Amino acid sequence: MEVHAATAEQYRDFATYCDDSPCFRDWALRVADDAAVLAWLERLPVPKRQPNLVLAAARYHGVPAPGPYDALRTALLDDDGRVEHTIRTRATQTNEAGRLATLLPAFAGVAAQPPGEPIALVEVGASAGLVLHPDRWGYRWRTADGDVVLPAPAGAGELVCDVTGPAPLPGAVPEVAFRAGLDLAPVDVTDPDQAAWLRVLVWPEHDDRRAVLDRAVEIARVDPPDLRAGDLLTDVPDLVAEAGRHGRVVLFHTAVLAYVEEPGRVAFDTMMRDLVADGACHWVSNEGRRVLPAVTGSTTAEPVPGSFVLGVDGSAVAFTHGHGRALHWLV
Repeated sequence: MEVHAATAEQYRDFATYCDDSPCFRDWALRVADDAAVLAWLERLPVPKRQPNLVLAAARYHGVPAPGPYDALRTALLDDDGRVEHTIRTRATQTNEAGRLATLLPAFAGVAAQPPGEPIALVEVGASAGLVLHPDRWGYRWRTADGDVVLPAPAGAGELVCDVTGPAPLPGAVPEVAFRAGLDLAPVDVTDPDQAAWLRVLVWPEHDDRRAVLDRAVEIARVDPPDLRAGDLLTDVPDLVAEAGRHGRVVLFHTAVLAYVEEPGRVAFDTMMRDLVADGACHWVSNEGRRVLPAVTGSTTAEPVPGSFVLGVDGSAVAFTHGHGRALHWLV
């Protein structure tokens, strides 16, 4: 989704990612054609007009979802200032642990070259750090030849993903020797209000995702990730260098760079390619198909509408569902 695009275009683009949320798909398409609501949104700074944030803020203040578009419309146009305040002061920071089912094959592939060294995970745009615990989950990858299963540790949950293509599904979770996250405003899940906001960001029909989020929050409360406040354009090299003292560094991000303006994306892409070339880290990216054009353009395969592009060291290797439900491996 293009956060910095024209408002109507943002909402139409967002709708292409909402095949598994009929409510949000309907709301987004209706907003895109509603001149009054578009005018209300365009009073906001461009990054604050984004659908995920606006729709979550409306739900936070009682708009039922699934529910009729008219209730959303009324909440925005008759707002007494509370919805707008939430939009202006909150961020989207969804932190989807389910994406680990699509990321783990990339992590494991890096760990296997050569085998034996643990990995040091660095997440950019980490929010609450809920994706920093790949070793706290079980996995079930559903393929045409049957399920491939990594059993869950005692008491842990299972992440399920439909897989097509020759995905290198791992037989074990790599050893994680270091894990740290970088975010402009890290989320503290021990704060009930911050945890509640993460929950309202989950799309309305997605009870399975809410269950995964609740489990991920439990994990983070018992084993708090190391979260650092910082900027991805200035603070990544030092954190990568620190992580490198513990293992093979895998820096990753998922649904983050859409919130960075294009010059920043280009600068980040250049920085990461330089770090990879220097042997400082591997780079696993998982972003919307238009967000990192050089990664998307590294394959001749046409991205599936509504999919993310999974890249390793700057080259596309798979298309993924934005919430981790599906993985289509390319190479």
